[in-house]
Amino acid sequence: MELKGKKILVVGMARTGVATVKFLAPRGALVTATDTKPRAELEQAVRETAGLPVTFHLGGQRPEDFQEADLIVVSPGVPMDIPELAAARGAGKEIISELELAYRALVERGRREPILAVTGANGKTTVTTLLGQILAGAGRKVFVGGNIGNPLIEALLTDENFDFLVVEVSSFQLEGVTGFRPRIGVLMNITEDHLDRYASFADYARAKGQLFAFQTPEDFVVANQEDPVVLQTLEQVRGRKLYFSYHREVERGSFIRPLAGGKEEVVFRDGQREKVFALPPLTVAGVHYRENVLATFTVGQILNLPGEDGLALMAGFRGLHHRMELFATWKGIQFVDDSKATNVGAVERALQSYPPRSVILIAGGKDKGGDYRVISDLVRERVVLLLLIGEATEKIDAAWGKLTECRRAGTLPEAVKAALAAARPGRIVLLSPACSSFDQFKNYEERGEIFRREVGKYINAPSANSKEHGAGGEE
Repeated sequence: MELKGKKILVVGMARTGVATVKFLAPRGALVTATDTKPRAELEQAVRETAGLPVTFHLGGQRPEDFQEADLIVVSPGVPMDIPELAAARGAGKEIISELELAYRALVERGRREPILAVTGANGKTTVTTLLGQILAGAGRKVFVGGNIGNPLIEALLTDENFDFLVVEVSSFQLEGVTGFRPRIGVLMNITEDHLDRYASFADYARAKGQLFAFQTPEDFVVANQEDPVVLQTLEQVRGRKLYFSYHREVERGSFIRPLAGGKEEVVFRDGQREKVFALPPLTVAGVHYRENVLATFTVGQILNLPGEDGLALMAGFRGLHHRMELFATWKGIQFVDDSKATNVGAVERALQSYPPRSVILIAGGKDKGGDYRVISDLVRERVVLLLLIGEATEKIDAAWGKLTECRRAGTLPEAVKAALAAARPGRIVLLSPACSSFDQFKNYEERGEIFRREVGKYINAPSANSKEHGAGGEE
C-alpha cells in the first residue's frame, strides 16, 4: 500500500479522522481533511494535527476534493451515501473505512497480531472490554479499541507489537471494508437499529455480515445461536462456526447448564471434547450479560485461555456505565441506568431481566426507524407504568400506549418526577430508551448522567461515581 505522494481525502474529523491523519501525513501522503462542521467546532482536531502537512476544508464538503482524491477514507459517523461519495464512487474512486486502512497497513508491515473483532446491535462494547481484560489478565499484551474509543489505526501509530488486537466494530465501519479479516469474529445479535441510516433491516444485517466476508476456513466465527437473523446472516461464511446459547445446549460452542441447588456450570464443546467449568454467581444480572459471558468465554476457549480465571473475572465484572447499571436502591426501589439501550432489542433484553408488572419504564428520544411493536407482549407483561420522552413519543405511544398505563412526560426530569411518585418497594425505575439521545442530549452518556442526577435530587443518592468508559459512538 504505497502512501507517499498519494492524494488521500479523510472524511470526518472526529477522533477516528484525527488518528487517520496522524497515520497518513507522516508517511508522505498528500492529505486533505474535510468535515461539514465549521472550524470553530473542530479546534481540538486542528490542534491535535498541528505541524502535520494536511489541508483542512471544514464547514462543508467540496466536490472537487472527492473527485481529485486517489483514495477516500471515511470515518464511521459519515453516511456512505452522501452525494459527494456517491459521485466519487461513480467516478471509480476507491472508498474505504479507517478499519480497512488499518488492516491493510498491518498486513503490509508484516504485523501478525490476531484480530478479535466483535459486532452486534447490543453487547459488543461489554464483550470487547471483557476480552481485553481476560487477555491482559493472562499476561498478553493487548490493544483494545475500534468503535469502543481508540480507532484501530492508533495501534499503527507506535512500533509496539501486541499479542492481540481486540476491536469493537460497528456496521458503519464495516460498510467500507474490502479485505478486513479477523482471526475471530463475534456476532452478538442483529436487531432493528439504525433504520434512519439504512434503507432496510436487510441492508443493516448485510453490513454486520461484512465482518466475516473475507475470512477463510482457518478463521473462527462466534455467534448467538438464539438469533435467527444471525443464523441467516452466517449461512455462507467460510470461517469455523461456534455458537453460544444461554438456555439450550449447542454442539459446538458454549452454553450454561443448570445444576441442583440453583448452581450452574458452563460447558464448552469443540466437536470432539467437552470441557465443564463451574459458573460463579454473576455480579451483573440479566439475560444480556449471560450472553456476553458466553461469547467471551467461547473466544477464550478457542485461544486456550484458562477457563476458571476468565469466568472468575467475568463474575466479578460490575458492568459498563449506562448499560443495565443498578446505581441506587432506595426504600426497596431499584434505579437502573440503561441509557445505552438505543434500540428495541436492547430494551427487550432489559425487560427480560425483571419480574412481571415490576418495571416503571422511561423510554423515548430520537427515533431510529425500528418497529417498537416487536416487544409488545414483553411490555404488556413486565411494565407497570410507561413514561415517554422526546421526539419518538407519538410513535412509541402508538405501539405501547394501550398495553399498560402510559404518560407523556416530555422531558427526562419530568419522567423521573413521575416515576418517583408512582414507585413503591419491589419496583424498578428503568431508563431504557429504545432511541438515540440526540433530540435532547449530546449523547447517551449525558442522558444517563442526567437521569442519575435527577434521581439523586429525590433520594439523595450519589449520582457521581460514574467516570465514563470512552465509547466510540452511539451505535
